[in-house]
Amino acid sequence: MQPKFVPVILAGGKGERFWPLSRKHRPKQFLCLDGSGESLIQATANRLMPIVGSWDDIWVITSGTLATGVQEQLPSLPANNLLVEPEGRDTAAAVAWASLEVAQRYGDDVIIGFFPADAWIGDVPAFAKTIKAAVELAHTQSAIVTLGITPTFPSIGYGYIQQGKASGEYQGLASYRVDRFTEKPDLATAENFITSGDYTWNSGIFIFKAKTAIAELQTYSPELMQLLIKKGVSIYATLPKISIDYALMEKTKLTHVIPAEFGWDDLGDWNAIERLMKGDSINVELANHVCIETQGSVIYATNPDEVVVTIGLEDLVVVRDGDVTLIVAKHRTQEIKQVLNKVKADRALDRLL
Repeated sequence: MQPKFVPVILAGGKGERFWPLSRKHRPKQFLCLDGSGESLIQATANRLMPIVGSWDDIWVITSGTLATGVQEQLPSLPANNLLVEPEGRDTAAAVAWASLEVAQRYGDDVIIGFFPADAWIGDVPAFAKTIKAAVELAHTQSAIVTLGITPTFPSIGYGYIQQGKASGEYQGLASYRVDRFTEKPDLATAENFITSGDYTWNSGIFIFKAKTAIAELQTYSPELMQLLIKKGVSIYATLPKISIDYALMEKTKLTHVIPAEFGWDDLGDWNAIERLMKGDSINVELANHVCIETQGSVIYATNPDEVVVTIGLEDLVVVRDGDVTLIVAKHRTQEIKQVLNKVKADRALDRLL
């Protein structure tokens, strides 16, 4: 008998490094960034649907400011399957609360999967096969399973998972015990990780039996779990603000990793658009663009009637959205958050958030 599987989409992120396209009420997960016509959260839900077979078994957790947007994006999502956080307390609180709620409805043997709303997946059938393997592993070994993405370059913006001893084979895919997690290493360390061959990127996808995760969270994050169990969501604002990686994944001894080969990108900033769409083109042009001797650049405009003209530019990101134009060197897109800090400090610029 197949175990019950319930995926939960984590949709509370802000996507600030995609500003000015990503705004307070229109965050990255509500955007279509790959030309498919689907927003990122719609694509996430649609690739999970064939695995579970019904909208009744898909859940979403998000913030109060985004709840209406989620309902508009996913009109088939049952209202009772939308968990609305009173305020953002990072992913540990979201995972803990959602796990308790899902377990209450389906029983504590249910297998729960957590999926970022804003990731790009290239090979959907391979993705589905990997998820089914992870569900089987979580069910048979009471494991906390993560999916590791085979690295294609020495990224300093991703977390890494070191795989240890082999722990089995599921759906034809090998699994391994996790030796350790490493967050965003420097370039030399990332290069060494890739050379070693036993590190994968941390996809941010976690799959486990409800009672396994709840018990482990009670062991390693007792303050968080005790408050939620005793007082419920009413005390959400007082919960520790910590990621699930630090609260659980880096501490538990039950983690296993399945190396995945389904084409993945976390779409962390504007450079991800180039990775997805450049191909053999000189530039990535998602705009009415007139250029003279511009190369290696990403050009984006929301309004198709507007024209972006560039002359002699190289390795830039140019984004035009409403009343904001962003021009930034590709290697400095991580600094967009610093710009937003300045915007937040100026009340006259609130409309830009």
